[in-house]
Amino acid sequence: MSTLSFESLCLKDEDAPSPTRSQDSDDEFESDLESDDSEQNKEEMSTAEVYLQACQLVGVVPVSYFLRNLDSPVMILTHHGLGPLGCKALAIALVTDMTINTLELADNHIQAEGAKYLAEMLRVNFTIQHLDLSNNHLKSAGAEHVTKMLLDNIALKSIKLSGNKFNDDDAKYFGDALSTNSRIKELDLSHNEFCGKGGEHLGQLLANNEGLEVLDLSWNRLRMKGAVAFCAGLKVNTMLKHLDLSWNGFGNEGALALGEALKFNNTLVHLNLGNNRLTNEGVSMLCRGLEFNDALRVLLLAYNSLTVEGALALVNVVKNSPKTALEEINICNVLVNENFVHLLELTCMEHPGLEVQYGGVGGFIAKKPPKRVDPMKVIQDYLDQRKLRLWDFFRNIDKDGTMRVPVADFRKAVQQSSIPLDRYQIEELIQRLDRDRTGMVDYRGLADTRKQMMKDHRRQLRKVESRQKKEKQKSDRILKTFQSAVEAVTPRGSMVMSPGGAKEDSSGPQHFSATPLSSWHHIVMSNSSRYSVTNLSSEHVHLPTIGGSTPYRPTSSPAMRSYSQPNLLSDSPRSPPGKSISAHGIHSDPEMGHSELSPTANSLTRSRPALNAKQPHGKGKSRRGKKKKPKKPADKDSKIRTKTVK
Repeated sequence: MSTLSFESLCLKDEDAPSPTRSQDSDDEFESDLESDDSEQNKEEMSTAEVYLQACQLVGVVPVSYFLRNLDSPVMILTHHGLGPLGCKALAIALVTDMTINTLELADNHIQAEGAKYLAEMLRVNFTIQHLDLSNNHLKSAGAEHVTKMLLDNIALKSIKLSGNKFNDDDAKYFGDALSTNSRIKELDLSHNEFCGKGGEHLGQLLANNEGLEVLDLSWNRLRMKGAVAFCAGLKVNTMLKHLDLSWNGFGNEGALALGEALKFNNTLVHLNLGNNRLTNEGVSMLCRGLEFNDALRVLLLAYNSLTVEGALALVNVVKNSPKTALEEINICNVLVNENFVHLLELTCMEHPGLEVQYGGVGGFIAKKPPKRVDPMKVIQDYLDQRKLRLWDFFRNIDKDGTMRVPVADFRKAVQQSSIPLDRYQIEELIQRLDRDRTGMVDYRGLADTRKQMMKDHRRQLRKVESRQKKEKQKSDRILKTFQSAVEAVTPRGSMVMSPGGAKEDSSGPQHFSATPLSSWHHIVMSNSSRYSVTNLSSEHVHLPTIGGSTPYRPTSSPAMRSYSQPNLLSDSPRSPPGKSISAHGIHSDPEMGHSELSPTANSLTRSRPALNAKQPHGKGKSRRGKKKKPKKPADKDSKIRTKTVK
């Protein structure tokens, strides 16, 4: 079986008339290319030829699937093991490609280095609209390259970055980048490592972004703190339609914050909360928001700790809310009962489009058995109503006054009396008074037993009250945190500098200068005699020139030109060295204090108490001044005059 050699991957130009090329050495190969360029009138090379030449000079094996499907708008290169160098060769070929609009590179281990090459290519490629970089071990360095690219790219509409081990610090990169990029419609950040702090940055992303419609954050670790901060951004968001928050451990506290957000959000139509540790209590908190929401259509709550009570609460919300838009509820792991089925049928008569997926019929509502009244309390209430004492009650059966009576006599006396005790309560009372099973009831301990019973009862009441108080304080604390988070993100999301102007964010990522792939683009589109690639590795890679036909320049419009030449902005001598330049060319000072963009307006908060306090104090001072000032000098003058007269 013949194998592909490195020499067999060299580019062969068979279409244009040229002398035969020698393949003995790289020097002869380059000299022949230069002579061919001068004789062929610099005809433009195809993407396949550029890719083959790049693979040869970078030192990787070309992907045959890529060469066979260059005419297709969808390029699927998942699980091809490209690595950073293979991604580098691919990026070189895609700089001038105008066919591929969907590029899938999942599971290729391209790492941060490969993400750097792709980011530079996407700065000048305006054809690719959908990009999949899932499971590529990008980590923090790759996240920084991707987010910086998002500041300049004007073509991408969706990007998948699942399973790249992004952490909370990386969430800030995405929050800053997508605060100004409103062209991304779909973002997949699932299977990463975002926690509580990451939830704050992602909540800021939702508050400031004006274009994102689909967001997947499943399989992260937002938990309660991250959920509260994230839901604050969801409350003020006006564009998001599909949101996947499954496998994030929201808990009932996160459901409380999410319910508050749904009271005001009127754009979200699809919400996935599967596997989030919600209980019936959490669902009831979520239903408080669903009562006011008229936009949500699909609610997925599969594999939470719900029972029939939670299922009944969800259906009751739909039945009792005339403005609800819910069409699908998924509780596929919950077993319901006949009452739920009957309620669902009645609800479907009013809402024919409603579909509820449940696990089946066979569930039940756990009812606690009625608590039996303590017999000691019954006896004490009986004696108190009749103003009797224990001695008065047992005097008839205790003739000797020893306060000890046989069990049979005690049982008979209690049964013949009008004390409302049943047989089980009487036996319980006998067991308490005759613990040693001697057959004699010592009712001397009846009073002590009653006192202990009353102490236990009061202690139990205090425990219940304390637990309820703690739960209320926790809910109030969560709501207070949620409101403070909303106040923190609302001014930034609603602040408009000018019609069509850019938002100024002092905490945004600093702009970075262009790197070699953008220079490749300009070299490729020019009439240079050599297609050179520099500064990407230690060696210099030289590719053959591309012809002299009229090149395609995607920077024809002023808007596109500002994105395709970011190095002009960053290298401009006019820009101060301490300031960075955003994608719109607006200077932002990274050292600017956060107080300048604080959520509250200091001028307003200071003017209100000043106005309220100014009027009464001003009147008081003027009255006192009129009364006191003329009196004091009069007294002094009179004293002085009297002294002088004397």
